Amino acid sequence: MMIEVRERGAFCSALVHIQPGEEFVSEAGAMFRASSNIDIDVTTKSRGKGGLMGGLKRMLASESFFFSTYKSNDGQPGEVGLAPTLQGDVLLVKCDGENKWLCTGGSYLGSSSELTVNTQFQGLKGFLSGESISFVEVAGQGELLVNAFGRIAEFEIDGEITVDTGHVVAFEDTLTYEPRKVASSWVQTFLSGEGIVLNFSGKGKILVQSHNPKEFGGRIGRLLPSRQ
Repeated sequence: MMIEVRERGAFCSALVHIQPGEEFVSEAGAMFRASSNIDIDVTTKSRGKGGLMGGLKRMLASESFFFSTYKSNDGQPGEVGLAPTLQGDVLLVKCDGENKWLCTGGSYLGSSSELTVNTQFQGLKGFLSGESISFVEVAGQGELLVNAFGRIAEFEIDGEITVDTGHVVAFEDTLTYEPRKVASSWVQTFLSGEGIVLNFSGKGKILVQSHNPKEFGGRIGRLLPSRQ
């Protein structure tokens, strides 16, 4: 299987070349084109835990209830074009099977069928962080596509890093995080305009997006005319 990331920048997309016998999985609604020999199967199941509860858990992670699975139906190679809803980067992550990846709400775009996709409940920590209360957990060896609002930056952490809420795309499970105030007091935190930040620690990789979709949506929403 070969995956091309195209149109890097504001309108990024991915083209997945599928060989006979291979399968690729994406969140439902991500496909914008496919060759005529590609079959599309829509289900609540991935290679991980699925069914109705799996779909409901993914909705709590701000992902689609359904998965789409693509495969060739005539023994010939085919291709599928995938794109995120928001304008921004798409990044191909090659999972080595040693560490799991945790994708925050809306950042999972697709993955090769060898990878297991589940949800991981974050509890109160996820609620306080401003992220989803559940993250999409990706495990195994294969290829993972994530998307972001704006540019994606990758950081290799050996120690600590602070990231503003709403800017985390995905991170390896060797990293842990704690929500905390950006300043020493709540008054200073409020005046700073930053609010809650996430303090990551450990050793591993983290992907960060340059823009915050929730803040952007809030800004645009205030400019829209009121509903009649």
